[in-house]
Amino acid sequence: MNFIEKLERAQEKNNSLLCVGLDPSLERLPEACRLEPQPYLAFNRALINATADLVCAYKPQIAHYAACGAEAELLATIGYINEKYPDIPVILDAKRGDIGSTAEKYAIEAFERYQADAVTVNPYLGGDSLEPFLKYNEKGVVILCRTSNPGGGDLQSLEVDGEALYLKLARLAATSWNRNRNILLVVGATWPNELARVREVVGDIPLLVPGVGAQGGDLAAVLQAGLDCRGAGLVINSSRGIIYASSGEDFAEAARQAALELRDAINTLRTNV
Repeated sequence: MNFIEKLERAQEKNNSLLCVGLDPSLERLPEACRLEPQPYLAFNRALINATADLVCAYKPQIAHYAACGAEAELLATIGYINEKYPDIPVILDAKRGDIGSTAEKYAIEAFERYQADAVTVNPYLGGDSLEPFLKYNEKGVVILCRTSNPGGGDLQSLEVDGEALYLKLARLAATSWNRNRNILLVVGATWPNELARVREVVGDIPLLVPGVGAQGGDLAAVLQAGLDCRGAGLVINSSRGIIYASSGEDFAEAARQAALELRDAINTLRTNV
């Protein structure tokens, strides 16, 4: 089973387009977790157990672990998901981008060391920088396209041959780069008009959509712009709005409630599009 198939099965099984970002910061963890020998792992396990029936994927951000030397806890978190909830794919949010042997090492890091099902990559160095990732044809390669941050348009919206750069990238992703049918694109919820244009260009390629919640993306606009012809094709990520729903002992229960409300809001809106 390749990544796209695994993702679609999880979406169907849990009736969910929701992805939860596992981006812990020590100072925001509940006290009980901070006192654990592996605080990030304790926090993540509780969140995963509370939400595993509500999500289509988990997305840990590598910087939140690497910055404080907690890579072992990231490895253990992904291992826990793979062991306890093997039907749920893991997207390693690493935004890797390099060439040659360095890109090959980054691919090995994501897919062999961490055993992630997919990884985010930066395409700025061109198609050859993606090859080491794309050749893992059972894995997902999630390419930055139109990012949610305010400065994304500084480069992504520049016109190239009469077309915005992010759209030119989307066309490459949908055609010559996608020979193994394992590409997804990142398009921020903060840009629904651009999201609609990307959907027109790429057909049924799945889109990972950050920016709902804390960054202010409009959920209804995202679904209107981004759903594919099957009423799916989106992986809508929420991190802080779910994992920090409470800072108390009830953090896992609060995270479940927040995930349930967002999952159900997405599904309600899907039926009206």
